[in-house]
Amino acid sequence: MRDILSMLLSGLLVGIAARFLYPGAVEIGLARTIALGIGGALVAGLASSLAGRGSVSEGFNRAGCLASVLGAMLLIYLGRHFW
Repeated sequence: MRDILSMLLSGLLVGIAARFLYPGAVEIGLARTIALGIGGALVAGLASSLAGRGSVSEGFNRAGCLASVLGAMLLIYLGRHFW
């Protein structure tokens, strides 16, 4: 149960950071912000594993958080230009 709550909280924080840093207004609700943050982490993890740097580590990692925010910003960009 604690893992699910920490995933939702980190997804929320990453989603909020991505929405704040993305130029222009991003009008989405709380659930989509959480999904955006979780999706950004998945995109960052996929990019890391494709680049050959894919080691899974637990705990807080600043580089991982930054990569998750960039992944979430990429999802915002793709959502705006292709859907």
